[in-house]
Amino acid sequence: MAGCRGSLCCCCRWCCCCGERETRTPEELTILGETQEEEDEILPRKDYESLDYDRCINDPYLEVLETMDNKKGRRYEAVKWMMVFAIGVCTGLVGLFVDFFVRLFTQLKFGVVQTSVEECSQKGCLALSLLELLGFNLTFVFLASILVLIEPVAAGSGVPEIKCYLNGVKVPGIVRLRTLLCKVFGVLFSVAGGLFVGKEGPMIHSGAVVGAGLPQFQSMSLRKIQFNFPYFRSDRDKRDFVSAGAAAGVAAAFGAPIGGTLFSLEEGSSFWNQGLTWKVLFCSMSATFTLNFFRSGIQFGSWGSFQLPGLLNFGEFKCSDSDKKCHLWTAMDLGFFVVMGVIGGLLGATFNCLNKRLAKYRMRNVHPKPKLVRVLESLLVSVVTTVVVFLASMVLGECRQMSASSQIGNDSFQLQVTSEDVNSSIKTFFCPNETYNDMATLFFNPQESAILQLFHQDSTFSPVTLALFFALYFLLACWTYGISVPSGLFVPSLLCGAAFGRLVANVLKSYLGLGHVYSGTFALIGAAAFLGGVVRMTISLTVILIESTNEITYGLPIMITLMVAKWTGDFFNKGIYDIHVGLRGVPLLEWETEAEMDKLRASDIMEPNLTYVYPHTRIQSLVSILRTTVHHAFPVVTENRGNEKEFMKGNQLISNNIKFKKSSILTRAGEQRRRSQSMKSYPSSELRNVCDEHLPSEEPAEKEDLLQQMLERRYTPYPNLYPDQSPSEDWTMEERFRPLTFHGLILRSQLVTLLVRGVCYSESQSSAGQPRLSYAEMAEDYPRYPDIHDLDLTLLNPRMIVDVTPYMNPSPFTVSPNTHVSQVFNLFRTMGLRHLPVVNAVGEIVGIITRHNLTYEFLRARLRQHYQTV
Repeated sequence: MAGCRGSLCCCCRWCCCCGERETRTPEELTILGETQEEEDEILPRKDYESLDYDRCINDPYLEVLETMDNKKGRRYEAVKWMMVFAIGVCTGLVGLFVDFFVRLFTQLKFGVVQTSVEECSQKGCLALSLLELLGFNLTFVFLASILVLIEPVAAGSGVPEIKCYLNGVKVPGIVRLRTLLCKVFGVLFSVAGGLFVGKEGPMIHSGAVVGAGLPQFQSMSLRKIQFNFPYFRSDRDKRDFVSAGAAAGVAAAFGAPIGGTLFSLEEGSSFWNQGLTWKVLFCSMSATFTLNFFRSGIQFGSWGSFQLPGLLNFGEFKCSDSDKKCHLWTAMDLGFFVVMGVIGGLLGATFNCLNKRLAKYRMRNVHPKPKLVRVLESLLVSVVTTVVVFLASMVLGECRQMSASSQIGNDSFQLQVTSEDVNSSIKTFFCPNETYNDMATLFFNPQESAILQLFHQDSTFSPVTLALFFALYFLLACWTYGISVPSGLFVPSLLCGAAFGRLVANVLKSYLGLGHVYSGTFALIGAAAFLGGVVRMTISLTVILIESTNEITYGLPIMITLMVAKWTGDFFNKGIYDIHVGLRGVPLLEWETEAEMDKLRASDIMEPNLTYVYPHTRIQSLVSILRTTVHHAFPVVTENRGNEKEFMKGNQLISNNIKFKKSSILTRAGEQRRRSQSMKSYPSSELRNVCDEHLPSEEPAEKEDLLQQMLERRYTPYPNLYPDQSPSEDWTMEERFRPLTFHGLILRSQLVTLLVRGVCYSESQSSAGQPRLSYAEMAEDYPRYPDIHDLDLTLLNPRMIVDVTPYMNPSPFTVSPNTHVSQVFNLFRTMGLRHLPVVNAVGEIVGIITRHNLTYEFLRARLRQHYQTV
């Protein structure tokens, strides 16, 4: 990544560091898991693993398939549909709970403070009103920070983490019950505490946690509550339910079930099919109408009327009946919308750049310190926000005359502004009768009410007020996102953008004389432009805004604005969620690779240093492998050096009437030699000697038909190999890179389960006497299998042998060493793989590819190495 000369640092993707660095090979930079010398670059960490979305077709699973008939299949599908419905209902109820108590606490706070301000404005004791507001806000923010200390992953919106989970990354603790409780109560207190955060973003995380936990019928936080529920005991089912839960969270937040479905599809789910689409949409609908039913009944007393579809309601956009020249938007306005999209993209890129710098500062100076420092930072932000809101409302506001439209308004907006909620009031601080304080109307209302004011009030905010409000809100929202409280970004971005759009409308009306401009439309487009510039969502955000406005005619301007904002922002940096994913070092896979990456092959990116097991291995060897490595899967192999010599004749290998040149068959030793030639300090002379070895070219004495030999070997049983020593770091290079025939893949969790349950046989017995485990027994400990270091294996005889062949996956997806990177990437991402073995033409495993080998940073480093060796 190129550096920038001078003292200024660019925030763009390709220019994010200062000073030039010398070009070095990836081996010298330790490509993964460590930070490079460039201060601004954070590389993906190795401790993140992929989810097991691919099915393991082993003997226990085949036994389940043998007993499966149409009746059981329909029952399983019916249970899945019931679980999806339950997830939607529960997510709606979570949203109802948050909304009810946020309204309750906000009404209490603003009621007390507003009464105090009205009294003290005459008595001159406004400092007391400020102290009261500080007391409320600091108490709520302190409680939110304490909850984050209990469960740190509850901080933030949770959208980056859920995006990673849907992408196939296992993020520890992200979908636990304790995380859900801390998230729900934390966002309740942080929003009530007056911080510039929203509750809509955390709803996505909350829905995902409900989707992950509800079908399990058990929880690590409540260990004593367990039900014998045999379904959905795999990462495949769990991730499908998380997709449905995240979509339900979006649907409950915005009343947008279709937008929620598209959100799950657009923002990460690597595997998708028609059946999953229907289930996710049904879950989203269930969440929307559950929340709508209860909110309409509680707020208006009309049960079953369905008047409030989501937590955030934009109201109805409609011109006044008295204004015949008014139109929601015209074709001429599209040019202004494009310009607003460009400005929104620039503002969003600036917001993301500043927030990224703040996040890095927190990582270096706040997070390493005691946890109390994080609480103090949150309290500091709360104090500054409260003082700014109070002083701006009292000092910077203007007294504006109430217009007829403000007092009458259209029916849908009147439904909002005439209720007894605090959201409905227009603030009149220090203003005479028939006037109101425009700054206080924006700052001293909940954010949803302020958005409605900007969308639907006509000619009520001065340009100076809007400009000051935008600047203050922009800076404070940027500072707030990332502190140790649950916080969403959707509503602050919408409010900030709505003020920008309303400012543009005022300028066009007042200074350019465009009387046809409808201020509410420009406020909506401004909100879309800024939000699109921050989060860089296009398809799902377009549908979400259309569903929230209930106005299909806004489809074209919203889509154009979001596309322009995304393109403009992408020119400088990534979206806010992608930035925070990168800061956490999560190996997120994009939708596709760059065209330039196809210069690489699978052999260029694979890991040739393998730790493997034999089909029949002693317990002491398995324990040694599991305790000395951190790998989550191991190839099951047999040695085939003799077979390789036997089947090599001259320079050609004949198999199934296909001739392969011997030089084109990649071996692990040959690949290690090729890589060593491009490294400055590696390898050792021992490896060079091993890699230079050549197989003898003389033909074997017995002339046999090679094809017949290979056909006979297809059905021979696995050799009973049980070495006394496991593959380890103490092996010589010759032992490490010996040819290995690949038979399958077995997971760490499966090996640990076999050891825990004593699945083994003695050397004097046949492997047929080994105990067999069912599919239910293998999945009983899901999703948290025992740690090998915590197990007491003293009762097991270390000389006993484990036959792993019934439990391994004998037919995983594999690729050839010559497969292009784009094909490898598409296979890995679309099929949701965790490990991808690389097998050469003679069935020998030569390497393995994981998620870390397909990240943008890793591929870019390998491409630089490729250019150096060409």
